[in-house]
Amino acid sequence: MDKVSGKLTVFFEEPFWVGVFERIGDGKLSVAKVSFGAEPKDYEVYEFIVKHYCSLRFSPAVAAVVKVTKKNPKRMQRDVKKQLQDTGIGTKSQQALKLQQEQNKQVRKLKSREQKSAEAKRLFELKQQKKKDKHRGH
Repeated sequence: MDKVSGKLTVFFEEPFWVGVFERIGDGKLSVAKVSFGAEPKDYEVYEFIVKHYCSLRFSPAVAAVVKVTKKNPKRMQRDVKKQLQDTGIGTKSQQALKLQQEQNKQVRKLKSREQKSAEAKRLFELKQQKKKDKHRGH
């Protein structure tokens, strides 16, 4: 059975507090971004994870290097403290979010292009029908 690990980074990005969920499984990283608005309390973040984690839209998976090492508990505490002091998100996460944005952009473009062509076709058909109606009187 494969191991899946997750990480949540909450930081302030003018004017909102943002949470970035990173999920690593099968050596691939996928990311989801959530805006919290006001600074969330710990229990609010926990409640959000419990209620809404399954409905998060994660980005397409990006290859990531996964290191599996056992750490000293004190070292882990230091690392957690260091991560809490750091602000921002990892570059891999940014790449995954950017990839998701690009895909959404392509889908939007395709939909709007189809809508425009359908509207143009409808207008053309309407003009043709009007032309036919004008000539029927003779």
